[in-house]
Amino acid sequence: MPYRRLPNTDQARLRALQAALVKASKVSPFDLAFSQKVFLKLKSFVPYFEQTISQYNFSKDRQAQYGKLLGDQVKVTRLYISHFVQVLNFCIIRGEIKPEARLAYNLALDDKAVPDLTTETQIKEIGADVIRGEEKRIMSGGSRIYNPSIAMVKVKYDKFLEYYNNHKNLLVTTQKHHEKVTELREVADDLIVHLWNEVEASFEHLIPDEKREKSAEYGVIYLLRKHEKEQIAGDYDHM
Repeated sequence: MPYRRLPNTDQARLRALQAALVKASKVSPFDLAFSQKVFLKLKSFVPYFEQTISQYNFSKDRQAQYGKLLGDQVKVTRLYISHFVQVLNFCIIRGEIKPEARLAYNLALDDKAVPDLTTETQIKEIGADVIRGEEKRIMSGGSRIYNPSIAMVKVKYDKFLEYYNNHKNLLVTTQKHHEKVTELREVADDLIVHLWNEVEASFEHLIPDEKREKSAEYGVIYLLRKHEKEQIAGDYDHM
């Protein structure tokens, strides 16, 4: 015998609730298979639940978009910062810039290696140090470094920073929307249970098949058990 199955996704919850509202719009209040109290709850809750889910999905999609943009920009910015530090070290090796200049970039005096730029936080902090250090050195009368110039590094870094901050803000926003949707899921599930209980009770006098057919018009979901599906499939095979 088919059994009642509560929705387990947000879209399935919405479909179940919306089906009840659609049915309610087609019958008179006296013929409605659930109470006016539940009907009023549906009318106020469904649009709010739908809007909250939409906001969450929109924020999640935006977060994914900025995540990809950030990922691409991370690679570019890491490359420019790394190349700039390498050129700085070459200039020091050739004697064009004194080793003490490394201190302006917050680099160790004798460290000839490129700083670790593995994480976004490292890129953010080291990039700021390198840009600030080069601007300070130039203001003190030092000659500019080219290939890449600090201006090009700054262009890539600023774009990285824009994506980094936007993505970080979207993470917070998406989490807030997710928490709200999670909270409303409990309300939706409780409402669906009350709704379906009232609908099935209204058709209790009917035979089981007819009761399920009538209840399904209000969005009640019935599923066959595995052995029932196999039995039906077997019956078709023997036809």
